[in-house]
Amino acid sequence: MLKSKKVKKSVLDQDILTSIQQLKSEWDHLESIMYRSIEPSEKGQFDLAVTKAKYLYLIKEAKYRSISAN
Repeated sequence: MLKSKKVKKSVLDQDILTSIQQLKSEWDHLESIMYRSIEPSEKGQFDLAVTKAKYLYLIKEAKYRSISAN
């Protein structure tokens, strides 16, 4: 029973790392769009804020779980 819990934790940890990488990529992409826009839309600003919040939450969660990408 203890082994299956450890396997689930490692799978979840890997999912968190993958999500962090995807959100960072999305955040960078949205920021570049907003930077190039003459007048950024409210939806674009909202999407950027949501992506940033998700990314920062997952970073905090990774620190709490002592997860490292190395």
